[in-house]
Amino acid sequence: MPYTYTYPRPALTVDAVVFGFDEGALKILLIQRAHPPFEGRWAFPGGFVHVDETLDQAVRRELEEETGASRIYLEQLYSFGALDRDPRERVVSVAYYALVRLSDYRIRAATDARAARWFPAAHTPRLAFDHAEILKVARGRLRGKVRYQPVGFELLPEKFTLTEIQHLYEAVLESELDKRNFRRKLLAMGLLAELNEYQTGVRHRAARLYRFDRRRYQELTRRGFDFEL
Repeated sequence: MPYTYTYPRPALTVDAVVFGFDEGALKILLIQRAHPPFEGRWAFPGGFVHVDETLDQAVRRELEEETGASRIYLEQLYSFGALDRDPRERVVSVAYYALVRLSDYRIRAATDARAARWFPAAHTPRLAFDHAEILKVARGRLRGKVRYQPVGFELLPEKFTLTEIQHLYEAVLESELDKRNFRRKLLAMGLLAELNEYQTGVRHRAARLYRFDRRRYQELTRRGFDFEL
């Protein structure tokens, strides 16, 4: 026999802020809502949590149902519980965020969305619910995190140029960086493996390619190394 609560309970949802990086711009993955409220408006993938699943299971299910994306590493971001955030009922949402390489995923609109598309994080369409606030918090978290953890490399291809990594940090931090100082500091950490490979198919002089040495980073971290840019 189901238990009857004396007091009303808020509904629980999850939302996923998925970041990517392409053509020098930080991107976010949005879906176009197929149902009211905010039908036709763009929003983050997400939905209601089922009573028989965890938060992590719910956000992964919603991502796959709405975008076809699976096996994405997700981290909890923040809980959003404004009284008027959903016109249907009292809803609290637990937001997650993730960093992905765009080339690793073929995004497609699935059962619960009209469309799924990458947008520049700095120039989004008008978002449903309080998702503009969720995006603001997520970008703030990412800005802070790239300064003390090498998470930015999760957004780059396996092999990249120094220019690409600088453009990534400038996009995340929303500010220009001094080329000479940035490269000097980054290379001094000893976390980039210089490859005997260069860009191909470019009109300008081909730049050397590098790879993030994850094993070296883990080894240095065990010794007390602090990543800071």
